[in-house]
Amino acid sequence: MCTVIYVGPQASDDGSSWLTHSDAGQDSRIRRVPAADHAPGSMAGVFWGLQEVRGADWADQGERIGEIPQVAHTYAYFHSAYSHINEHQLALSECTTSQRPELDFERGQGEQILTIEQAMVFVLQRCRRAVDALALLGRLMEDWGFLPSCGGGSELLVLADPLDAWVFEVLGVGPGWQRASGRPGALWAARRVAPDQTLVAANWSLLRDLDPADAEVRIGRGVREFAIARGWHPAEEPVLQWQRSFIPPVREWAISRLWLFYSQVAPTLKRWPQRQLGADLHQTQDAYGQALEPADFYPFSVRPERPLGRHELLAFHRNTFEGTVYDISAQPQWMLQDANGAWRRSELATPFPGPEWRRLLKLTSRRPVARHFGHYAALCQLRSDRPDDIAGVYWTMLDNPLVSPCLPMHLGVEQPHACWQVYDPEQFDEASARWCVDAVDNLMRLGYQRALPLVTKAREELEAAVVAEFEALDAVLRQEADQAQRQWRATEAAQRWMGQVPQRYRDLRAQLFVQLSNNRWT
Repeated sequence: MCTVIYVGPQASDDGSSWLTHSDAGQDSRIRRVPAADHAPGSMAGVFWGLQEVRGADWADQGERIGEIPQVAHTYAYFHSAYSHINEHQLALSECTTSQRPELDFERGQGEQILTIEQAMVFVLQRCRRAVDALALLGRLMEDWGFLPSCGGGSELLVLADPLDAWVFEVLGVGPGWQRASGRPGALWAARRVAPDQTLVAANWSLLRDLDPADAEVRIGRGVREFAIARGWHPAEEPVLQWQRSFIPPVREWAISRLWLFYSQVAPTLKRWPQRQLGADLHQTQDAYGQALEPADFYPFSVRPERPLGRHELLAFHRNTFEGTVYDISAQPQWMLQDANGAWRRSELATPFPGPEWRRLLKLTSRRPVARHFGHYAALCQLRSDRPDDIAGVYWTMLDNPLVSPCLPMHLGVEQPHACWQVYDPEQFDEASARWCVDAVDNLMRLGYQRALPLVTKAREELEAAVVAEFEALDAVLRQEADQAQRQWRATEAAQRWMGQVPQRYRDLRAQLFVQLSNNRWT
């Protein structure tokens, strides 16, 4: 389950556009795939299993289930479980959503072959701008068929470049689709996001009423007719009611994040539901008393009441609903009496309880924004005032965003440090930054409340030092006319910053082990 945030250039604190993504696929390794030229008539493979880790061999992309015509030239891009950004500052972020059960199907129940992660790769290889990416996505999905790779879920993408952004949603067409039928292999629609707006996607559809006459709207071939034929949309209504036609009732996992984001960035827009935690900790368990508003209570997007930037975006992706009714660590089962008879929250209280904790304490399951098994998170910073190789910045975190530092790479970086490219979930590796962060994340379970300040301090110190160096380098690169020199400087710096993570987190792990082990327990 993913969280996506977009901030337009007129809504940010420095004129950048921002597109973020957290809680992505298992293969959190990141590498830069270079630009390439291809022979006429060549074909590009379509793969199943792009999100899975298959040892150290990057060439093993999974099971080849089809192919589409290749283009003459493909652009460089950063590849991972979900690939986010290319050399021309085209950025994509993914969010699995829900669709009517009639649209669900499993692989093999039709000829659909295009997963969302594979489509993202093709778009980053072939497009420079968001509007072109939107057109290509629509054609690919219609021609080759959308194949869900996260259960039977539909998908949402935000497509952004420095000046433009679109929300794209794609749904299945159910089992039995055949390419030779001539019917589209997917249902899709999109809406443009204004440059002074921000939005959050929280595993739920954002599109609502879509007027085909609106220049800011795109609707796929045959979508309205598909809905009318099934009685899901009135034939006399020209405006497509997307959510009413295709989307089931909203779930709390989405509402909680929509509420948190919009009540923070636009607190006076409307009277938001009161979900701050009071003195009664049983509020965290009150599933019956809490009213659940419909999805359309929340805007598609909003102009934030204060400009947003990296700090606000990081804070949201690291949020655990502390101080709200969704705070798992505040549930009353964590309360105990100390030696003097006073009640206090246990040091074990965590927003990331595993299945055994949840069963043992009968905790109400909630979904924080930050995730214990987050795999990785990314912030794409897009700027229009300098060359693409130093304008675009790819900020990445490994595993839990609350634990991991967020480190930058300019788009001109030749490759991330090797420690960002090494991860095997079946084999612990001290050279893997992901494993080193994950080890700290898991060790925090010995005493989360005591460990969190130590982890936060170490993370913030590393981030602050890197950001200071990054800002100085960013100013120098802007004055450097030689692109090769810019690339060398950017690569050296990014690899040096990333290379610090394994040792820093090994040291932090040792500190936590001493602080939290039974040698110090009282």
